[in-house]
Amino acid sequence: MSASPVTRPPLPERAEVVVVGGGVMGASIAFHLAEAGVRDVVVLERDALGSGSSAKPFGGVRATFSDPGNVLLGLRSLETFERFADRFSTDIGLRQVGYLFLCRSDAEVASVEASTALQQSLGASGRMITPAEAYALNPLVDPDVLVGASFSPRDGYAEPAKVVAAYAVALQALGGQVHEGTTVTGIDVDGGAVRGVHTDRGTIRTDAVVCAAGAWSARLGELAGVSMPVVPVRRQIGFTPHQTAPFPTVPFTLDLSTTLYFHNYPGGMLLGVSNADEPEGFGRAFDDTWVPAFEDAARVVAPELVGRPLAGGWAGLYENTPDHNAIIGASRRLDGFFYATGFSGHGFLQAPAVGEVVRDLYRGVEPFLDVTPFDVSRFDPDPVGHSLLAEVHII
Repeated sequence: MSASPVTRPPLPERAEVVVVGGGVMGASIAFHLAEAGVRDVVVLERDALGSGSSAKPFGGVRATFSDPGNVLLGLRSLETFERFADRFSTDIGLRQVGYLFLCRSDAEVASVEASTALQQSLGASGRMITPAEAYALNPLVDPDVLVGASFSPRDGYAEPAKVVAAYAVALQALGGQVHEGTTVTGIDVDGGAVRGVHTDRGTIRTDAVVCAAGAWSARLGELAGVSMPVVPVRRQIGFTPHQTAPFPTVPFTLDLSTTLYFHNYPGGMLLGVSNADEPEGFGRAFDDTWVPAFEDAARVVAPELVGRPLAGGWAGLYENTPDHNAIIGASRRLDGFFYATGFSGHGFLQAPAVGEVVRDLYRGVEPFLDVTPFDVSRFDPDPVGHSLLAEVHII
């Protein structure tokens, strides 16, 4: 006998706000809107909640960036993660083991010193340390190749899937709706404003859409006639086998020269690196194409990790913008079109704060920080409204 089809609740005929994307960003935005009293908030997810980039088993949480906006978004979100268990009765696996950035040139030290000073001025926990201190924190690192390092003890990592689930439960308790397996096929626009969202399951009349579709945001923007310059790029991580003699507990460690990074996971070590040869595209199959780049970097900075077999891994999509910085705001071309996307690997760690920001933008309330530098118009040669040229640099 064939299995009975799953019965899904019908889509509402109307919603005050439709959030497109059921990852951590969309879930956070929807929750914060509903918490603020916005009625009839609906999340549409083409697959299952948290099945995109938010399916990554661990995500870093930090405030260690080199520009004020990203520092403040990271710090505000970190505060939320620290209170998450009490507020949502959910253990999100937060491990504040710290972030350790390794510097192997004088130029890197100078850059990190400037960033660390900025972070400290805004309340973050980073500080400069010596190679010997870096080795004491992480004995897998070769201190002889280091010129310096920074360490931010408040940072660490958590589990995105648990955060998504908690936001979704809280949203629904406030009267919001989540519709999985629902693909947006069109957006009604009339008189320069959003009027509705078409899906493969029906149409929802609405005057507000939030694009939180991650790597798929460019396609959603096209449906509304709004440019969202986001491209998908596969990023992979690997897991060493569980072992009876455990690795030492180390910070989330990142080598600035090569982007090699690693940290503990239960029974082993999580390994990753930015693969410069990775082409753009939506492919999410896990393979070993990134391993040679990791091995080359590890031979220099963490030789004990060279040749480690992998027990498995994960592949997901970064949602990259031209400057590898997020786009957050409200469209100047289309009333009722809001966006929070293009986080280029930083979406999870900034999601709680961005949820607050989009909530306030929708309600016409001044957010806790000026998000003008994140506006999509920085990529627009002929923006509607005032010109915005923002140089935003991130670590």
